Amino acid sequence: MLDIATRVWNHKWKIDPIVRSLIDDDFYKLLMCQSVFQSHPETHVKFSLINRTKSVKMADLIDEGELREQLDHIRSLSLSRGESTWLRGNTFYGKRQMFRSDFMEWFENMRLPEYHLEKRDGQYELTFEGKWCEVMLWEIPALAVLMELRSRAVLDSMGKFELQVLYARAMTRVWEKVERLRTVENLRIADFGTRRRHSFLWQDWCVQAMREGLGDKFVGTSNCKIAMLRDIEAIGTNAHELPMVYSALAKTDADLRQAPYQVLEDWQEEHDGNLRIILPDTYGTQGFLQSAPDWLAGWTGIRIDSGDPATGAEIAINWWKQRGEDPREKLVIFSDGLDVEKIIELHKQFEGRVRVSFGWGTLLTNDFRGLVPDGGLDPFSIVCKAVEADGNPTVKLSDNPGKAMGPADEIERYKRVFELGEQERQEVIV
Repeated sequence: MLDIATRVWNHKWKIDPIVRSLIDDDFYKLLMCQSVFQSHPETHVKFSLINRTKSVKMADLIDEGELREQLDHIRSLSLSRGESTWLRGNTFYGKRQMFRSDFMEWFENMRLPEYHLEKRDGQYELTFEGKWCEVMLWEIPALAVLMELRSRAVLDSMGKFELQVLYARAMTRVWEKVERLRTVENLRIADFGTRRRHSFLWQDWCVQAMREGLGDKFVGTSNCKIAMLRDIEAIGTNAHELPMVYSALAKTDADLRQAPYQVLEDWQEEHDGNLRIILPDTYGTQGFLQSAPDWLAGWTGIRIDSGDPATGAEIAINWWKQRGEDPREKLVIFSDGLDVEKIIELHKQFEGRVRVSFGWGTLLTNDFRGLVPDGGLDPFSIVCKAVEADGNPTVKLSDNPGKAMGPADEIERYKRVFELGEQERQEVIV
């Protein structure tokens, strides 16, 4: 077992690039990238870093030279032969050759495009512009770099024994969570913690702890590199990025109203089974499901990623019943701001009513809350989102207005088009 504390102390991280592979990324990004490569090869998109936790001054914590060094390293990466073989020949979600030959040939020769970095008011403004299928692959690595550089900045002043105690406490915390989850019958849980992890080595340790502690209850990881290294399932489907960009490309209000369904119509031409998971909250779950075409009710399940999770699940259950579907055969994946207490509560509430699964993110792979003074390693909310598509602004409304993004006038337009009513604001922790 790797001694992470000693690795930190002995090498001050120099032998550990933060992102060490193009597949040190979430599986859903590769699935979406293939779809975009096929359907929107020339669409020009801009991604931008958004730090929702304004109190964390990233530019004051992280050295600009170190940040550029890590970003430049990522631009030098290409697929190794072993990684390419794994993607080409492995079975994902029961399907061999999930990634087509034309996509793989492109991916094997692809290098991430340039970035633009500036400091402003104690924050970094980091943007990426270019072809959608290229710049979209910056999202997860960029977030991982910023999160880990923040961790390194805090840890750099700590002594050898202080580091040993810190990681011993953090490991104990993770293992105590695993022990509590061990008692939950019929649990299905995966690691979704790449984007806001403490570090790559720590995420890898957490995955191994989950695998040993939970056995078959642990169903896989969203991180492709770790899935390959540990010979476990790569987990993931699609994200808000697709409806956000499709909607920004819509010419009229009528086209805008149909854009989220066009995304899924295109998706089902490529994927079936457990990859047919609806993410309904981009412009409000209730309205999305009420206006959804009947064929969508036949999909495998729903992922709930904002708002009150129990409310979202109840809305989905009622919708399936109204459409003549048996909710007990449907899969509900909870993936927003989860920790052990909420996982146990939701499992108890919905087990037997639907097939329940969990994607556990930041509070698995970055729960160092209270372990250093002044919350120096506490997780915070940072995202990297598509903000423009072919010159048009993107918008996300969410089931939680605290996660809404986009120009104010466009947000109001989207609320009108999607008939979004009053929403209850939830605290955005991660």
